[in-house]
Amino acid sequence: MLIKRIFYYLIGVFISAIGVYFFWQKKKATFDYGMDARTLKTIRIRKRIYSENAQKAMLEFNIDTLKIATILNDGDVNFGQSKPRQKPCAEYHVTGKKELKKVSLRITRCDSTATVEKVIMN
Repeated sequence: MLIKRIFYYLIGVFISAIGVYFFWQKKKATFDYGMDARTLKTIRIRKRIYSENAQKAMLEFNIDTLKIATILNDGDVNFGQSKPRQKPCAEYHVTGKKELKKVSLRITRCDSTATVEKVIMN
């Protein structure tokens, strides 16, 4: 009898999990709980500014703002090379993934702006 109850319970949990998954997928909710995800989100929601140095490198390496946005969506923040506690603006080193894994960004995040200081090709 106990095994039967556990079986029905697990079926209910499984069906509910699928329902919740599809519900949240349609809402386009994000769960930015990891350090990388939170940092990248705080950079994405600020006004983005490109320094002259970054603009030159973008032209030289044929990198457009869409590629930068992709890196800021899926990239990895290297906290070893970053200065997150620097005042007044934190500095982050973000590296792309997959086809953009050779592109790194040096970003300064202030209260209302995020400035892409450097675009580095490895």
